[in-house]
Amino acid sequence: MFIMKYKKSRRLPHLNLEYTGIHTSKESEMQLFVFDDSSMDEYEDFTLSDLDKYIDTNKTNWLNLHGLNNADLIQNIGDYFKIDDFMLFDILNTSRRTKLEELSDTLFFNIKSILPTEHSDNINLEQISFLIKDGMLISFQEKRSDFFTHIRERIRKHTGIVRTKKVDYLLYILLDSIMENFYITLENEESKVEELITLSKISTDPVILVNIEKHRDNYNFLKRSIIPLRDSLFAIKSIKDDNVFNLIEAENFTFFFRLHQKSLELLEQIESDMGMLESASNFYFSSQTHKMNEIMKTLTIVSAIFIPMTFIVGVYGMNFEHMPELKYQNGYYTVIGIMVLIGIGMIFYFKRRRWF
Repeated sequence: MFIMKYKKSRRLPHLNLEYTGIHTSKESEMQLFVFDDSSMDEYEDFTLSDLDKYIDTNKTNWLNLHGLNNADLIQNIGDYFKIDDFMLFDILNTSRRTKLEELSDTLFFNIKSILPTEHSDNINLEQISFLIKDGMLISFQEKRSDFFTHIRERIRKHTGIVRTKKVDYLLYILLDSIMENFYITLENEESKVEELITLSKISTDPVILVNIEKHRDNYNFLKRSIIPLRDSLFAIKSIKDDNVFNLIEAENFTFFFRLHQKSLELLEQIESDMGMLESASNFYFSSQTHKMNEIMKTLTIVSAIFIPMTFIVGVYGMNFEHMPELKYQNGYYTVIGIMVLIGIGMIFYFKRRRWF
C-alpha cells in the first residue's frame, strides 16, 4: 500500500480550509529569504505582521512554509497576499493532481514530490505548492524535509546564478530539485526490479510474482504522478510566445523546456522498466509451465512403462479354469522376467528417443 493514493477529492465546505494530508502532527514554520546579487537576508521565527519590514520588492523574496496543519495560518497568508480561495484549497487538499494555473497576477504550481521508503517497497509522497505573486515566491511543504537544502546553501553562499535571477528562475530550480527525486525513486525501483528478474530465473517461489505486481503498481503510480507534471510543463513550453505566463521571463522559458524534457525521459524509462517487469512475469510463468511439463512427462513415462505390465497382470488375473500357463512350474518367474524385460526395453527406447 502507498502512503497516499490519488482518490476522489474530499468535498470541503466553502471558506472552510482543511488539511487533508497525513502529516497532521507537524507544526507550521516559516522561513524567508530576501536576496539579490549583492546581498542576502534570512529570517526565521517571525509572524506575518513582520513581513512588511522584511520584504523588499526590489529584491527576490522566497517565503517557505513547512507544515500545512495550521489552516488558520494558511488563510492569513492568503489574506495577506490576496490569494484566491480556490488556490488555498488546492494547497491543503493533497489528493489534487499536479497542475499549473495563472490567474491575473498569480502563478500557481502544484506538484507531487516522490521518494522511496527506506527498507520497504512503498513510495513516500508529499505535495508541494508554489505561488508567484508581486515578485515573491511562496512555497508550501507538508513537512520539513531536505529537498531544497542545497538551494538554500547556494543562496547563502552566492553559488551559481540563482541570486542574479528573479523568482521564476528560483521556481525552476525548486522544480528541478523535486524532479531529481523522481530519478532517485526510479533508480531504486530499477535496482529492485533487476533483483526480481534474477530471482525469476532461478526460483518459482510465488512471492516473486507478488513482488512483480507490487513494483508494477509502483511504476503505474509514478506514471500517474509524472504525466500531469509533463502536461503542465508542456503548457509553459508550448505557449511561451503568447501573453499567458506573464510572470515567467522570456529568457527563462528554456529552463522549463528542460524540465519538460526530463519528464519525457522519466516516462520513457518507466515504460522500458515496465517492459522488463512484463518479461520477468512471462519468464516466471514460462518456468512454472516448463516445470509442470517436466512433471507430467515423468508421470507419463512411468505410466507408459507400467501399462503393458498391467495388461499382463490383468490377463493372468482372469481366473479361468483352463489356462495352460497356470500349470507351468516356473510360469510365475517367467512372467515376472518378461515384465522386467519389457520395462527395461521401454526405458531404453524412451532414452534413445531422448524423451527424458
